[in-house]
Amino acid sequence: MTCGCFGASTIKRRRSPTHNPNEVYGVALDNVKNFSDKELRLATDNYDSRKKIGRGGFGTVYQGTLRDGRQIAVKTLSAGSRQGVREFLTEIKTISNVKHPNLVELIGCCVQGSNRILVYEYVENNSLDHVLLGTRNTGRKLDWRRRSAICIGTARGLAFLHEELVPHIVHRDIKASNILLDKDFNPKIGDFGLAKLFPDDITHISTRIAGTTGYLAPEYALGGQLTMKADVYSFGVLVLEIISGKSSSRANFGGTDKVLLEWAWLLHVEGRLLELVDPEIGEFPEEEVIRYMKVAFFCTQAVANRRPLMSQVVNMLSRKIRLNENELTAPGFFQNSGESSRKDLSSGSTSNQTLSLPPTITEVNPR
Repeated sequence: MTCGCFGASTIKRRRSPTHNPNEVYGVALDNVKNFSDKELRLATDNYDSRKKIGRGGFGTVYQGTLRDGRQIAVKTLSAGSRQGVREFLTEIKTISNVKHPNLVELIGCCVQGSNRILVYEYVENNSLDHVLLGTRNTGRKLDWRRRSAICIGTARGLAFLHEELVPHIVHRDIKASNILLDKDFNPKIGDFGLAKLFPDDITHISTRIAGTTGYLAPEYALGGQLTMKADVYSFGVLVLEIISGKSSSRANFGGTDKVLLEWAWLLHVEGRLLELVDPEIGEFPEEEVIRYMKVAFFCTQAVANRRPLMSQVVNMLSRKIRLNENELTAPGFFQNSGESSRKDLSSGSTSNQTLSLPPTITEVNPR
């Protein structure tokens, strides 16, 4: 009888194969939950239009509430992927391993049939685009302290993607609508890594085409040269938006057809840079704000090799330093007509330029 008991026990163990409940199509999603379509429809009231909180080139975003009360943001991807399900899930698994305070956390996904749905943490204060460039809400005023923190936090998130993460991620679409703000207005970069999931020709589709175009580095927009320096350029434009409270999609600054970056550079040349500052900021430290704008110019130089690394940008923004303006050259501009308003980007001497900016970009003030 004893042997029979042991035998029965042995048979039972053999009939219980190891199974990962969060494995989908052979891909173990260790850090993200595999949601069912039913769960997400329930959370979003069947994707009710009143739950819609955003829309862009990658899809529509809905606010949702899980059965346990947790708030989520559900992004239904609108563009078809060239990848199969397993390849798609493998990319999602890679993105889910990326953790940083200034990056939106991916907490789950849903892959059923042709559906591709991503589930993110819910970020309370919507996007920077909504708060800064949309209808002004006096209850969510962005003073200089908050704007400065948004600039530095976004720079840190990009520096992590570019320099600390392996393999590195180039975002491709840094803009105000992709910077989300939590309850304390801390910035979180969204949609990082998604460009890898779709064909190159749709990575910049947006409901605000002009707005997205306003962020594009000329060498990327005109020649398809994609490096992390394209993100640096976009970040520079973003800083000018944060300081001015104006959209880069406008092209009538100063009563001319100049875009934001072009107008800001003209004010810099004429020594009138403070005229760009948003009156909504209130009181602000003039020297610091001017330094931030000059950092934006370093980020948007026409020749990509002259732009700093994002780790250098973090240093320039967060420390009281004197910028070496002898290293600063004019920005490059991309117009909707498809032509740059500056001379050929390949012109000029670049013999002593490398991928890393020369160390003379900044000089530390003596104590």
